[in-house]
Amino acid sequence: MDARVNQDPHDGERYPTLSEAGRAMLQRMREHPAAPRYRNQSGNRLLAGEVQQLRGYERDILSAGFQWQPGTPPPWLGAFVDEVIAQVPYFRTRGRAACFEDIATTHRGDLAADIAQFVPDPVPLQRMMNFRTTGTTGHPLVLPSHPVVAGRYLAYHKRALARAGVQLRNGRGQMGVMLLGMQQRCFTYVSVTPSMDESGLAKINLHPDEWRHPDDRARYIDALQPEVIAGDPISFATLLELEVSHRPRALLSVSMALSPGLRQALQQRFDCPVLDIYSMNEAGPLAVHDAAAGGHVLLQPGMYVEVLDDAGRAVADGRVGEITLTGGFNFCLPLLRYRTGDRGALAMCGDVPMIVDLQGRRPVRYRTRSGRWINNIDLTHALAALPLSRFRVHQGGDGSVSLHLPVAEGGYAQQAQAALQHTLDDLPVQVVLMHVEDKVLQYTTDLNEGLGA
Repeated sequence: MDARVNQDPHDGERYPTLSEAGRAMLQRMREHPAAPRYRNQSGNRLLAGEVQQLRGYERDILSAGFQWQPGTPPPWLGAFVDEVIAQVPYFRTRGRAACFEDIATTHRGDLAADIAQFVPDPVPLQRMMNFRTTGTTGHPLVLPSHPVVAGRYLAYHKRALARAGVQLRNGRGQMGVMLLGMQQRCFTYVSVTPSMDESGLAKINLHPDEWRHPDDRARYIDALQPEVIAGDPISFATLLELEVSHRPRALLSVSMALSPGLRQALQQRFDCPVLDIYSMNEAGPLAVHDAAAGGHVLLQPGMYVEVLDDAGRAVADGRVGEITLTGGFNFCLPLLRYRTGDRGALAMCGDVPMIVDLQGRRPVRYRTRSGRWINNIDLTHALAALPLSRFRVHQGGDGSVSLHLPVAEGGYAQQAQAALQHTLDDLPVQVVLMHVEDKVLQYTTDLNEGLGA
C-alpha cells in the first residue's frame, strides 16, 4: 500500500491525539486483506485534556456506590431537578411542580417532536454531535451528544465487565472492541480508544455483501483478535454460524433483549462471559443481567429509576410498571422522569438497585418471499425516507405481512407498501390504517423463528 494512505487529512480532526502507533492501528484495521468494506468515517474527537478527564471518570464510576433504593430517592435529586428546570427550555416552560412526584413525565414522542428544547442552555454547540437512532419501539430520534459523552460509555461497560470478573487489558497495537451489526445497510468505521492507549475499535457489518468473500468475516475477526466483541442478538446469531476460532474475553449484548437460549449457546461456543446489557440511546448502558441476583443490576449511580403505572404514579414495591429515568451522564440530554416504554419491577441486589422481570425490546426478524431472514432495522431503513410519525409491521404465522399506519398518514400508504415489498423480496404487504396512541410497538411477529433463539 502507498504510505500516503496513512496521511488522511481528516484524521487530525477525527483523532486529535493520534500517535504513530494509533495511526498504524487504523491502517491495520482498514487495510487487512480480509477487511470489510468500511462505508463510513468516524473518530473519538477527544482533546488531550478530555482523555485525562475520562480516565479519572472511569476510575470514579468503577468505585461509585448508589445513594438510593426503591422508594427512597437519592440526596442529589432535588439539586438536579432545580438545575434542569432552570437550564432546559422544555422544562422551564412547564414550570415547577409542588414535589418531584408531581412533575409530568416525558417520553420518546416529546424528544422526537423538538429535541432542541431538551438541550441545556449552557451546553456549547461547537462540538455537539447529533446521531439518528432506530429501534423496535417508538419514534426515530435525533439525539444530541458530545465526544466526552461518547467516551463515558466505556466506564459503564467496564463496570459491567467487572461484575463478571473481567478487567480490560488490551492497549497500544491491540484490538480492544469490535462492534457487530447484521443489516443490509449499516454504519461501519474504524477508530481508536485514547483512554485505552489507542487500542483499536471497529464497527463491522456481518452481512455477506459487505465483504470480498463471506469467509473473510471469520478471517478478519481471527486476525484482529478483539478483546471484547459487542453486538445485538441478531448479529450474535450470525457470529455463531461463522468458523471463528478466536475467543474474546467477553461478549456484550446491547440494544435488544438477549434470550437465555442464545446466551447459553454463545457461552458454550466462545467459553467466556456473555453480558446482557440493558441499554438505550437516550440513556446509555443502564443495567447488566446477573443470573445469580435474578435481574438486571443497575450500572449508573447518577441515574434514578422509578417504576410507574399508566397515570404516572409509582407502583407498589415489587410490582411491574414502566421504567422511568431521571439523571444520566449525557450532559447534552439530562433526563427528567423519562418513560422508556420498557417494563419491569425494582428490587435490591445487596446495596445496588436492580430491575427484575425486565420486559425490554426484543430483536425481530422477518421472513421474505424468497425464504431469507432480514433484520427489523432493514425495514426501518426502507421507510426512512417517508415522514411517518409511527408505524407497526407485523408478520403473521402464515408469513403474511401487514403495515399499520395512522389514519392521518394514509397518504403515504402506497409508497410505504412499495418500499416494504421491495425489501421483503416482493412479498405482498397489506396496509391497515389505524387509530393509535403515542406509543406503538413497531415490530411484531407470530413466527417463532422471528424472535431469535
